Amino acid sequence: MDLHNLTLVQVRDLLDNQQITSRQLTDYYLKRLEKYDSYIHSCLFIDYAEARRVADLADERLARGERGGVLGIPYIVKDNILTKGLKTTAGSKMLADYVAPYDATVISRLKQAGAVLVAKANLDEFALGSSTENSAFGPTHNPYNLSMVPGGSSGGSAAALAADFCTFALGSDTGGSVRHPASLCGVVGYRPSYGAISRHGLVAMASSLDAIGILAHSATDVATIMGVIAGPDKHDATASLVLEAPTRVSQTINWTNIKIGWPAEYFGPGLDSEVADSLSQIKNLLLDKGATILPVNLPLTSYGVSAYTVINMAEVSSNLARFDGLRYGHQTGGSNLLETYLNNRGNGFGAEAKRRIMLGTYFLSAGEGGSYYKKAQIVRAMISREFKEIFTQVDYLFTPTTPTAAFPLGAKVNDPLSLYLEDSLLTPASLAHLPAVSIPIGWTSANLPIGGQIIGKRRDDYKVLTLAQAIQDIIDLPSQSLTWETN
Repeated sequence: MDLHNLTLVQVRDLLDNQQITSRQLTDYYLKRLEKYDSYIHSCLFIDYAEARRVADLADERLARGERGGVLGIPYIVKDNILTKGLKTTAGSKMLADYVAPYDATVISRLKQAGAVLVAKANLDEFALGSSTENSAFGPTHNPYNLSMVPGGSSGGSAAALAADFCTFALGSDTGGSVRHPASLCGVVGYRPSYGAISRHGLVAMASSLDAIGILAHSATDVATIMGVIAGPDKHDATASLVLEAPTRVSQTINWTNIKIGWPAEYFGPGLDSEVADSLSQIKNLLLDKGATILPVNLPLTSYGVSAYTVINMAEVSSNLARFDGLRYGHQTGGSNLLETYLNNRGNGFGAEAKRRIMLGTYFLSAGEGGSYYKKAQIVRAMISREFKEIFTQVDYLFTPTTPTAAFPLGAKVNDPLSLYLEDSLLTPASLAHLPAVSIPIGWTSANLPIGGQIIGKRRDDYKVLTLAQAIQDIIDLPSQSLTWETN
């Protein structure tokens, strides 16, 4: 039986019809990880014994007649999401030996539903990056070209899914860290409305922006996973959003009722010609179906990265203050408390973490806080209002996910500003707490994936996913081979 790159829906059918067992499926992914992940370095830890034990338990539930959801489905989770009894490093030397004493809420809910955790995925240290090159444990490679980046910071999760090491994966999206690698790795990457999925057990980076996101092969898969992990949580006061789900995400769309905004600011200078061509083809397909495409303007988009950067760094500085190596974490020691503190943090954090801590501390300082942080929050509010106004004219926005396809490893590692600009088309939705999803829409001439982004109104998560699935069905994008599989 060919199990290669199956969607969750396809795997679900095989399990429910007893054509395969969860143990067989889990073994398939574990063997692929063992054989091929040395090429990609998508995962930091593989839990062979526990994955097989949980798969056997899932098979017992299936044998008793339980069906549906994520029961028996293997997945991978980004290593900044707590997993009881397993290391959670956040990709940092600071937490290299940290073992979580409890599960994140999303992990607890997946466990109860019978999903099978097979591995923890690599990431940029503390999710600070756009290429998954900042991990203390080495970079992750793009499955479609091993010399290219997978995107970040959830590059390990996206690369693992694209390499067929799991059925779905979880990541975190602060300024685009699920959508960006999804685009560069040719998978679906979804950021929910802020508050739709509990952040309890996510290692905090920028708390007003952080969201746990989902990576899968289809928008329908994402909706299935949402049905398991979304919803209010007593452990997270911000997780209070209740979403209304349609009967099914794969429902037929009446295209003549759909109004899609095409924002000019997202198609400006810096947009690669092959990315622009793919988007133009999608536009023509939608018009052929009868959808209304309206040119719209979001002039504050150009300020998104600036506002995001200030807010992000300020909150990073605050959240990472807890990691001092005194109570837990990396310890170097010193002759006195101050020296110990400086050594622990100096040796425990990587360059990007230090950069954001120092700049964020400056942005929050008594003399500069009003000049930077407060103004950034004002711009954020203005961006939110701009989106709200646009959504009185259109139902959705369609944009590029990233200006270009994947770029070479090392090309931008010494140019942090260029990496920050990788998220220029992603940060506005994050600032406004809107649901957004990246879907594969094409391939470059070098066989690298191209992604398109759909943004919707807050709480319209399932409507966004419904449109995403409808577009995926229209495109029916052909797959590309992974050359290293033949080695």
